[in-house]
Amino acid sequence: MTWTRVVLPAVSVLLVAVYAIGSGRWVTTSADWYTNLSQPAWQPPPPVFGLAWSYNFLALIVVGLVITLQAQTQTSRTVAYLALFAVSIAFALAWAYLFYVPHELVASAAFLTLCALTTVGMVVLAFADRWWLGALLLPYQAWLVIAASLSWGYVRLN
Repeated sequence: MTWTRVVLPAVSVLLVAVYAIGSGRWVTTSADWYTNLSQPAWQPPPPVFGLAWSYNFLALIVVGLVITLQAQTQTSRTVAYLALFAVSIAFALAWAYLFYVPHELVASAAFLTLCALTTVGMVVLAFADRWWLGALLLPYQAWLVIAASLSWGYVRLN
């Protein structure tokens, strides 16, 4: 067993953990400032967020593991996927921090848009590997596009 079959899958799972823990650190929808914001008309009800993120994190783990476990034969594609994933997580965490901590709505919307755009590359690489991996990431991609549009909706309304 080579190091790629151990290290790269571990990196993939670690990235998902950083994403989940990092966003959980800052995201809070119970704060007064958030509940007083005017919400876009297309804002989903709160239970949808929990279901969507449960699916998203599970899909990211599955896709990341499948892609990284075959790194010996497709090292450049694997590294490209992990690099895009890491960059997209950085953008997503920047959004979470900027939106929920200093309440910088424009900057946070810009970072979430960058996250959604970066994730397109992940979806393309997943489809190039196996069609079903790409299909697993499509709901995540759609969720990010919706979230970015919501973020810009908050900018417009507040």
